[in-house]
Amino acid sequence: MLARRQRDPLQSLQRRSQELKQQVDGLLFESQLKGALEASKRREMYQRCIQLKQAIDENKNALQKLKKADEPAPVGNYYQKKEEEHNLLDKLTHQLQELAVSISRENVTEAGALTEREEEENSAEEDEEEDDDDDEEEESEESRGEDEEAEEEEEEKQEGDSHPEAASGEYVALGDFTAQQVGDLTFKKGEILCIIKKNPDGWWMAKNAKGNKGLIPKTYLEPCNKEEGQASSEEGSEEDTEVGDETAGAEVKPRTDSHWSAVRKAISEQINTVDVLTAMGAIPAGFRPSTLFQLLEEGNQFRASYFLQPELTPSQLAFRDLIWDAKTGSIRSRPSRVSLILTLWSCKVIPLPGVSIQVLSRHVRLCLFDGSEVLSNIHTVRATWQPKKPQTWTFSPQVTGILPCLLDGDCFIRSNSSSPDLGILFELGISYIRNSTGERGELSCGWVFLKLFDTTGIPIPAKTYKLFLNGGTPYEKGVEVDPSVSRRAHGSVFHQLMTMRRQPQLLVKLRSLNRRSRNTLSLLPETLIGSMCCVHLLIFYRQILGDVLLKDRMSLNSADLISNPVLATFPKLLEESDIMDALRSSWAEKESTLKRSEKGDRELLKAAFLLVYHDCALPLLRSALLPPSRWAEEETEAARWKGIADFLKQNQENEGALQVLLSPEGVHEPFDISEQTYDFLGERRKNLA
Repeated sequence: MLARRQRDPLQSLQRRSQELKQQVDGLLFESQLKGALEASKRREMYQRCIQLKQAIDENKNALQKLKKADEPAPVGNYYQKKEEEHNLLDKLTHQLQELAVSISRENVTEAGALTEREEEENSAEEDEEEDDDDDEEEESEESRGEDEEAEEEEEEKQEGDSHPEAASGEYVALGDFTAQQVGDLTFKKGEILCIIKKNPDGWWMAKNAKGNKGLIPKTYLEPCNKEEGQASSEEGSEEDTEVGDETAGAEVKPRTDSHWSAVRKAISEQINTVDVLTAMGAIPAGFRPSTLFQLLEEGNQFRASYFLQPELTPSQLAFRDLIWDAKTGSIRSRPSRVSLILTLWSCKVIPLPGVSIQVLSRHVRLCLFDGSEVLSNIHTVRATWQPKKPQTWTFSPQVTGILPCLLDGDCFIRSNSSSPDLGILFELGISYIRNSTGERGELSCGWVFLKLFDTTGIPIPAKTYKLFLNGGTPYEKGVEVDPSVSRRAHGSVFHQLMTMRRQPQLLVKLRSLNRRSRNTLSLLPETLIGSMCCVHLLIFYRQILGDVLLKDRMSLNSADLISNPVLATFPKLLEESDIMDALRSSWAEKESTLKRSEKGDRELLKAAFLLVYHDCALPLLRSALLPPSRWAEEETEAARWKGIADFLKQNQENEGALQVLLSPEGVHEPFDISEQTYDFLGERRKNLA
């Protein structure tokens, strides 16, 4: 009898995925069929969700580790089939998460109903006792007052116990965890974490060895001290016990609070400041700490310098978004699903903060958003305002000459995301300093989300949009920026119209692209947001990137460091906009001296750009005479502008930077090999597919 042929690895995973799909479909059907479930049945279904999630994660991990070389025979459309399986597993995970959240909500609702019933019974008993004796009524009220005071003292004591020193305890991580939202703390398996506060919903406040704080799921933790673990389990509530047997890496218990509630815990110090300012009347009730600013502070994954880097294919053997076109002798243009120009016009009726805080900067941060995740870099445009109209912010529709690119209201937007809910998230913000304490902070003055596609998948028309702002954060609903002016006003139509005019609003215009603009933007990465005044400089970088990585590299299989200062340092200019302005100004001056025939020569233009870059940007990036760049510090910005202007003036007088560089008066930072070498494997964008 012939032995059964062993199934191919990818085929085995596909079969396992179909089995998991059938189990998930059965669980969803069972939950819909039975409607309201008993508590024991809900716990059983919740555990089944956890088990299925673990099985899906195992299959997903095996799929990620699988390589084409593992197949005993060639497989057609291998990577496409692998991506389809990955998408299926993601869909199953999302379905299980929604089911687990609905089950948890039923648990919370039932618990709340029981609590209300108990309160009603207690209230009825108290009423009977009050009817029996009027004297006992007065004593009862006094005792209740004393009990309330005692409860307040106990709450204050518990708040004091939540101090890091009082609630500290060391735990070891059982698996890797990546932050799911703002306020979470990323950690690795085996990392030692200090627990600051144990929240009853299973998400604990922790601090790592570097001092970073954030929320983490308790199911990923194991006490370093077993006695401490036993004590912790005894103190745990009934709700904690339900998830106590979950293993690391399993589906964590859904939060019982809102997304912003998690953010509140992660940045409690800043929230305390905002609460104080709100109570003082210094800011409207709808102001919050800036969500997008917090994301920018977490690392470089939401910065333009990250999205400017090339991305590798799933095989890690070629570049996904950087392809050489032999016919044109340059990089190939890449169209994307979204490619448009957005113009910021103005912000109107923005509430003013009180006199106790000083505003350092008014600005708008924008990014691509799908309702839950940020899908691009976060781009910032600074606004200007007039003392006569402090509630109106304006932007420069076109930045030319010496105007900073930070003021450029014309933004290009590119994205290849297939999400049907893709749109642009705008967050209006201010940087401030408290006059009494000197404390600095970043506040959101409102936000709005503009979907780029309708329900049928058709792009929205290119026109001017008046967008009314929401208060709170993008994860809060129904919050007004300034509750004193209600949008839901009653009365005459005239009164309602006047109320709408007093609502904070943002005016933007979407512009469609002509052929020239479309061809220009198609040379940029598939996902990127930036200023239109810098597009030509970004394209120079991309073209040089293609020359070095695709055309001139001795071996395409080599991953050695590449000696190229431009590639190594240019992305830093996206984080230091004043040096980008210096490069833009120097290049405009150089370009004005070129003949028309020279401007049509691509290779000559690149060579001229390289000379300008070495004369201007490189020395400024390493100059010790410029103070470090700091956001919204007027003195620092003025000092940097003066230093840059003096440097450019000397360059113009000396016809280059060589004399300035060799001058004994010039001071520069010590030589660093990173400013000369480009590591494309280290700088590349990670492929999430």
